[in-house]
Amino acid sequence: MPAQPARSQPALSPPRANSNLALGSFLRSRRDRLTPAQAGITAFPGLRRVPGLRKEEVAVLAGISPDHYSRLEQGRQATLSEELCDALARALRLDEFESRHLRTLAARSPRRARWRPAQVADPGLLRVMTALDELPVLLLGQRTEVLARNTLLDAVLGVVFEPGASFVRWLLLEPAARERITNWDHFAAAAVGNLRYEIGRHPGDTKLADLVNDLRASSADVSRWWDEQGVIDQTSLVKRILHPAAGPLEFGVEAVTAPHCPDQRLVIYTVEPDSPTARIMPLLHSWTRSPEQTRVTDRGE
Repeated sequence: MPAQPARSQPALSPPRANSNLALGSFLRSRRDRLTPAQAGITAFPGLRRVPGLRKEEVAVLAGISPDHYSRLEQGRQATLSEELCDALARALRLDEFESRHLRTLAARSPRRARWRPAQVADPGLLRVMTALDELPVLLLGQRTEVLARNTLLDAVLGVVFEPGASFVRWLLLEPAARERITNWDHFAAAAVGNLRYEIGRHPGDTKLADLVNDLRASSADVSRWWDEQGVIDQTSLVKRILHPAAGPLEFGVEAVTAPHCPDQRLVIYTVEPDSPTARIMPLLHSWTRSPEQTRVTDRGE
């Protein structure tokens, strides 16, 4: 089924994608999903108008006043201390990446948009790609633009990405991606969570905010996942592919970054030893043999 356009949604306001309002929305979404029982407390008496915790219940769990917590959700406090972030993370049962996202939102004041040079594929990561010739691999930039890929990746996904093409746009909006990836819902929702994580890391990136706004306007699924406020650092996921010639394939998709180049991710499609996918990969690899195995672009922004 093709991606369905979403209803009109309020756009991100770059460079305020990481504003106090974003912090308040995130806290509210995490509060709504957590019941008193899950939080390990007895529900406060009285009529409950919310599915999850009340504001005053979160305040008690975090050791702050209800008024203080209300100010946080309303976006009326500019910054949060490390101690308060720890208390809120414990109270709301945040996982590692949610806690990191909370700290990112809480610590940074809005930034002006600034010029960034076009991203160029990192030579060291390209050398790693060459060493991984028998696996599907691609190198993504800060906004998921394809900086490099090998032909085995083309064969597995059934698409040849042009220089600088947006991988996430293909994943979320192209009907062919839904058909090819049999666990598309899980993988696509994780991609949206990763976009939210990156927006928090790069609050002044107007092009990234524009990409998110366009995706939300173009797909009801993307809009729904975005509104759920999920956050994920896409480092390890399972991707299932239905290949027209090779049949079902299953990969562990690992995203690797280098300390010297944190805004580029080497995405490696790994296979379990002796699995059906591992046994078919040499055949797939033989179909793609050519003098130019890795295709590189120096286009970024």
